Amino acid sequence: MRRLALFLISLCLALPVLAADAAKPERKQDFGDVTVHYSAFTSSMLQPDIASATGLTRSKNQGVLNIAVLKAGQPAMAVLKAGQPAMAVVSGTVKDLTGRSNPLSFKQITDQGAIYYIAQFKIDQAETVTFDLNIESGGVSHPLSFNQEVFPGE
Repeated sequence: MRRLALFLISLCLALPVLAADAAKPERKQDFGDVTVHYSAFTSSMLQPDIASATGLTRSKNQGVLNIAVLKAGQPAMAVLKAGQPAMAVVSGTVKDLTGRSNPLSFKQITDQGAIYYIAQFKIDQAETVTFDLNIESGGVSHPLSFNQEVFPGE
């Protein structure tokens, strides 16, 4: 009985996350030949060695926003169907439900041919935050805005 109650509580806590993923399960946005993949999570989920190698702070009250930009390859030359990692300039803000906005400071991480842009943000409590981003790739700016529910980690 105790296991069933724990399972039901866990399921109730996971439903908002599942609903957000159902609305946009791939967590990506296409801009013509540029595709932007994005994810946000609590930095306490990172392994200590990964956090150290990327210069991130592991904390239950720190989130990480991860952005990857892919550009479609030429059909005859494309190695990956999804596209090739692309250089970009990523900037933006994170805004809480009260409208308080904080700038995000992105840094580029290159790992085995992949390019990621990561920024950390503070998580004070469980809430839905809005990310307003600008991704500039190939001289073209692409605005991206999305909401995500975040939770302090353990």
